[in-house]
Amino acid sequence: MFVITSMPVGGAETLLVQLVRGLDRTRFAPSICCLKEPGPLGEMMANEVPLDSHVIRGKYDLPVVERLATRMRQRKIDAVVTVGAGDKMFWGRLAARRANVPVVLSAIHSTGWPDGIGRLNRMLTPITDAFVAVAENHRRHLIDRERFPESKVVLVPNGIDVERFRFSAPGRASRRAEWGIAAEAPTVGLVAALRPEKNHGSFLRVAAIVAQHLPDARFVLIGDGPERPSIERQIDQSGLHRAVVMAGSRSDIVECLSALDLFLLTSKMEASPVSILEALACERPVVATDVGSIAESVRVGSTGFLAAVDDDRALADGVLALLTDRVRREQHGRAGRELVRERGSLASMVGGYERLIEAIYDRKQRGERTSASRLPGALAIGGTTVANEGAAERDTVSRGSAVSTGVR
Repeated sequence: MFVITSMPVGGAETLLVQLVRGLDRTRFAPSICCLKEPGPLGEMMANEVPLDSHVIRGKYDLPVVERLATRMRQRKIDAVVTVGAGDKMFWGRLAARRANVPVVLSAIHSTGWPDGIGRLNRMLTPITDAFVAVAENHRRHLIDRERFPESKVVLVPNGIDVERFRFSAPGRASRRAEWGIAAEAPTVGLVAALRPEKNHGSFLRVAAIVAQHLPDARFVLIGDGPERPSIERQIDQSGLHRAVVMAGSRSDIVECLSALDLFLLTSKMEASPVSILEALACERPVVATDVGSIAESVRVGSTGFLAAVDDDRALADGVLALLTDRVRREQHGRAGRELVRERGSLASMVGGYERLIEAIYDRKQRGERTSASRLPGALAIGGTTVANEGAAERDTVSRGSAVSTGVR
């Protein structure tokens, strides 16, 4: 069972969809629990796997632990994966312990939480079999800054379907027509939930600088969320209402990305954003803030530019450098797609989760203590434990039924 707060259109939520769809159904039977509303992606996934929603009734709803545990027992859950921090990781893992679920994982897709959330995570370390990091820099952050035991932090890099995410010329034309953007207008965009940490205010300030130099430039914000009213006010106040398109939540991300000339991410905190992988796979170069593990995929002079958080001038300089140099922009785009093909495949990510869950389950069945560095199928290199697709030798699950991350 994957436990998450809700499933709006966002990076972690999209990864969860791809992970659930990719799991080998002869070995796994996934389900999803949205503590609050299902959101657009949750509603979609309810047609594919068992999905619970509206489970929690408030911030301090202590009985939610027993409600969740009861559902886990009823569905005979073998593994619980909490996705993100905050309430889902806290209530989800407590319920898993209450229900005696054999495998409890925490998949963490962000950094820089408030101190209280970090303390809660550390308090639950004894009942957590492994913390899943999504990039090497993120893994080091969880160990060095969040003080998780190195033996419990496992690296499973984010991955996307590279064959699906590829540039579409028809998609570019149709989305630009829909948004009223001229075929040759320089266009910058962002795919992200409208949440404070995504720092859309910086995006708009960069847009204002770029528009001074390129008056025909257009800017597209793809996504929705609680910050929408504030962002709309900022657009009006900055005089950008004719240059900015608020596209809302979209399922046609490939076509939307293809309509852009480059991708601009101005987040205050990230781990390893899937939106960057998707943009690079569609041959869109990226200008981004240098936070989390972004530098592992946005390589200065190769796939894009990096700048400090809220350094709007430096970000704008990177955007202008690429918008005014088509040859350079296309070179960066091709290099970005090649990087994702080599390092960010969906199959590798799904396989990493499969091996990790099975390895911990098998060790629990044998009564052995779980240690990330000793997990079958995990490849330990220089102290880095990776649930790696290349680790062909692993213990197979000698059971007649699938591991139940949902119903059997």
